[in-house]
Amino acid sequence: MTDSTPATSRFLTVTRVVLAVIVALWLIEIIDVLLFDHALERQGIQPRSWSGLDGVLMAPFLHDDYAHLISNTIPLAVLGTLVLLRGIPRWFQVTAVVVVAGGLATWLLARNANHIGASGVVFGYLGFLLAAGFFERSLRAVALGIATGLAYGGLLLGVLPTRPGVSWESHLFGLLAGGAAAWWLLPPRN
Repeated sequence: MTDSTPATSRFLTVTRVVLAVIVALWLIEIIDVLLFDHALERQGIQPRSWSGLDGVLMAPFLHDDYAHLISNTIPLAVLGTLVLLRGIPRWFQVTAVVVVAGGLATWLLARNANHIGASGVVFGYLGFLLAAGFFERSLRAVALGIATGLAYGGLLLGVLPTRPGVSWESHLFGLLAGGAAAWWLLPPRN
């Protein structure tokens, strides 16, 4: 007997999407290390450089090393899953807003450096989940925003320029883009 309840089917779909994203990130890093000797990671966001503009779309897939990727994997999986529970179309919309708006803001306003990593998307998902409760005003969204804030609120320190070599700008602009995605995509409820 197979369990084909809607909840089980939805869980399997969400799990497959999250795993596909994580596997893709790891395959790209392995290929970069083994075949390109870390050359791909130089294709990140290069602020105010026309040649670095394509990094807006590429940066979330590129990581400095395995430790960098490991630090992004768990929060990306957890927060990405929470956004995916709103449905795959909404997840695509939120991800697109975060990648494009957060990436363009980083390209326009960040310091001159090579900005790479999925952490901008992680912060975008965090911003979306925190803001969703405020804009949507449903009990579910508020509860999820509070739980997310309690579990991942410490990440908010990552928007401060305290650690050299960390793109706090992509964290900040990802967070703001996630909040903007909640404002733009979610219908307000009274």
